[in-house]
Amino acid sequence: MFNKRVKVKDLLASNDTEREVTVMGWVRTFRNNQFIALNDGSTNNNLQVVVELGLLDETTLKRITTGASLKVTGTVVVSLGKGQRVEVKASSLEILGDCDAEKFPLQPKKHSLEFLREIAHLRFRTNTFGSVFRLRHSLAFATHKFFNDKGFVYLHTPIITASDAEGAGEMFRVTTLPFDAPPKNEDGTINFKEDFFGKSTNLTVSGQLEGELGAMAFSEIYTFGPTFRAENSNTTRHLAEFWMIEPEMAFYDIEDNMNLAEEFIRYLIQYAIDHNRDDIEFLDQRLAEEERQKPQAERSEFGLIEKLEFIIQNKFERITYTDAINILLESPAYKKKKFKYEVKWGIDLQSEHERYLVEKHFKKPVIVTGYPKDIKSFYMRLNDDGKTVAAMDILAPGIGEIVGGSQREERLESLEKRMREMHIPSDEMSYYLDTRRFGTVPHAGFGLGFERMVQFVTGMTNIRDVIPFARTPKNCEF
Repeated sequence: MFNKRVKVKDLLASNDTEREVTVMGWVRTFRNNQFIALNDGSTNNNLQVVVELGLLDETTLKRITTGASLKVTGTVVVSLGKGQRVEVKASSLEILGDCDAEKFPLQPKKHSLEFLREIAHLRFRTNTFGSVFRLRHSLAFATHKFFNDKGFVYLHTPIITASDAEGAGEMFRVTTLPFDAPPKNEDGTINFKEDFFGKSTNLTVSGQLEGELGAMAFSEIYTFGPTFRAENSNTTRHLAEFWMIEPEMAFYDIEDNMNLAEEFIRYLIQYAIDHNRDDIEFLDQRLAEEERQKPQAERSEFGLIEKLEFIIQNKFERITYTDAINILLESPAYKKKKFKYEVKWGIDLQSEHERYLVEKHFKKPVIVTGYPKDIKSFYMRLNDDGKTVAAMDILAPGIGEIVGGSQREERLESLEKRMREMHIPSDEMSYYLDTRRFGTVPHAGFGLGFERMVQFVTGMTNIRDVIPFARTPKNCEF
């Protein structure tokens, strides 16, 4: 069998020496024609492979360049050099793939994140992105473990849909009709009956509505998949294709919803700390170096590890939207006219407002509830005051909104009234209204933007650096 390799991470963690092993990976550095730093992506730490002088001919030595891939068999020995406990003394070495050192973009030096975005197909091989994407994997795995252990059903909601859950209208259309001459109705509109699905369809913006249907049978479900927004936002916080974690729970009210979301966030962070400590420590050091480049006033109060541990150890602050507006109106930032966007009751809180509440006022995550009904979706439960809905957003330091959710409107008449007010056609949503007609129950749910969670745990400041291949306005590479 060709692949009897030991992973570098496992080898470095073991004290078992004087045994023969086979390792495979890519060359990070090769010095003095003797010492190879080999990495296979299982950890940022390289394995030192020692090649005795005379073992390899001159031609082979010249082919051991940064980026080349190797298969090495040898003996694990205690390392005499600094930086590693063990190393491998090579008895045989096979070059699996050559790499032209002059053309290889990833030289052994520091590269900017902007440059690495242009070569996203190779950036996985750097320490920064090795750590980021191992953490992304762990957070995805922890998501499934958290909900599975609580007895939730994982429901695969559709990616192609005929509904717009958010009422946003910023959707990518899915069609097989010809662009140059689509079939038309008599009034000049496009005849979607000729299309593949026989109606206008789009890429999903949320799995929530379908998730609610599942919750009405299984009690508790979650969906975790890609969602799409055709929003022309070229910022460090937005993507056109991103992943959402959306649980929906029957027999939950808004407080149950907040409790679950807070527990979930804490669980994800704890899992990452327990299982990816090396990666978090590396990213903590990276962030500290980045912070030192900033003016003193702009530096973060916490390091990455400090921030994550602080989140685990402290309960989230809970306030109403009205409280939030009052805090902002009384803030020095408002009085000194430092906010770009206006502050008054009824506005949709902007990122600058959210970050002020989290980073300056409370200095910890905040859950805001009781938003005005006019700025929220039709499915959110109307509160007794007739002005606000049982919505909740969780705001996190450095990012702003990371979770959005609500208790859903379970009362048929109230839901139908809201849909009429917001001009949402009830005939197209008849299937959704059926859940209120046939055995309705109080229920709630939320959506967590997975990339924003990965940003929070890794300390990366640009959302394009926490998804393997970013889809943004005017950019769909790889």
